[in-house]
Amino acid sequence: MTPLLALDAVGKTYESGDSAVHALRSVSFTIQPGELVAIMGPSGSGKTTLIEILGCLLQPTTGRYRFRGTSIESISPDGLATLRGREIGFVFQSFNLLPRLSAVENVELPLRYRHVDRATRRTRATDALRRVGLGHRLGHKPAEMSGGERQRVAIARALVGEPSLVLGDEPTGNLDTKTGEEILGLLLDLHREGRTVILVTHDPRIANRVERCITLRDGAIEADS
Repeated sequence: MTPLLALDAVGKTYESGDSAVHALRSVSFTIQPGELVAIMGPSGSGKTTLIEILGCLLQPTTGRYRFRGTSIESISPDGLATLRGREIGFVFQSFNLLPRLSAVENVELPLRYRHVDRATRRTRATDALRRVGLGHRLGHKPAEMSGGERQRVAIARALVGEPSLVLGDEPTGNLDTKTGEEILGLLLDLHREGRTVILVTHDPRIANRVERCITLRDGAIEADS
């Protein structure tokens, strides 16, 4: 079986004046379709850089990253945008919702970028919000919602395009314990439906409930278990 994701000696270096910051150092691993993986490590270990490369938001400085067997370095910027829109759903710690848009309008955004017609967008966004328990909050704006509700909107936005890969960057980081458990439950449900789910986290509750945990330190893999 072709891995969904394959990293081969991936490195990422940022230039800072006369010096270079090595955010990632020769990182190699594969992830098969349907895996549930946590990426852990202390602050500054390279977790965010890694998730941005996996999400095709950053290009590696060295090494190769292949998505479904295709090297992302060979894909044009427009092609990468299309790949992200069709294959990848993102859930961020800070929610990244547009404050002037309602919940349903925020969830529609990925479909607008894919030029899906208005009626279909509204139907699919409404269904996605109902699925995360927010069918009664379609017209509410982010400022009118709790943190847990905003993260549910973000999850609905991530799944509305029916992605094969869901990436979460500290998805429970801004939430209280009870709400964090509810959000984790929704993400685990996505995995049980067959999606590949990768979560960057400091939360030991997540690490204890995933199949695989990759630990980074100083930009390199310290453990993969």
